[in-house]
Amino acid sequence: MLFYVIAIIVFVLDQLSKYLVRIYIDINENISLWGISLTHIENSGMAGGLFQGYARLFGVAAVMFVIVVLYIRRNEEMKGALIDSSFGFLVGGAIGNGIDRLLFGQVTDFIPRSGGILNLADHAIEIGVLLLIIYVVVSWWKDKH
Repeated sequence: MLFYVIAIIVFVLDQLSKYLVRIYIDINENISLWGISLTHIENSGMAGGLFQGYARLFGVAAVMFVIVVLYIRRNEEMKGALIDSSFGFLVGGAIGNGIDRLLFGQVTDFIPRSGGILNLADHAIEIGVLLLIIYVVVSWWKDKH
C-alpha cells in the first residue's frame, strides 16, 4: 500500500505543480515564490537538457520502466517499507514526466539548481534512487552478517 500512496502523491503533486507553472509563469520567466526561485522552461529531452527532441521516446521508456517495476514488485522477493518507498518515488516520478513527454512532447521544469532546472518528478526520482541504494547496501550488509 505504501508504494501506491507514495506513487500517487508524487504524481499528483508533480502534475499540479507543472500545471500551475504553465498557467502562471511565462517560459523563461524567473520569479520568487516564498523566497524560492522558480524558472519556467520546457524540456524536450532528458534531465539536463540532453538529447533534445526525443521526449516521446523517453516517454515510452518511462512506461517500460513502470512495467518492469510492477513486475519486480509482483514476482521478486524485494519486500519492505524501504523498497516500497523507493519504487513509489521512482514510479510516481516516471509517470509524472512520462505523461508530459507523451502528451506534450516536452517536460515542464521550474526548480533551478546547480546542473540545471528540474521539476518535482525529477526530485522524486532522485529520492527513489537514493532509497534504492540504501536498500541494496542494507540488504548486502544483512546477508554478510
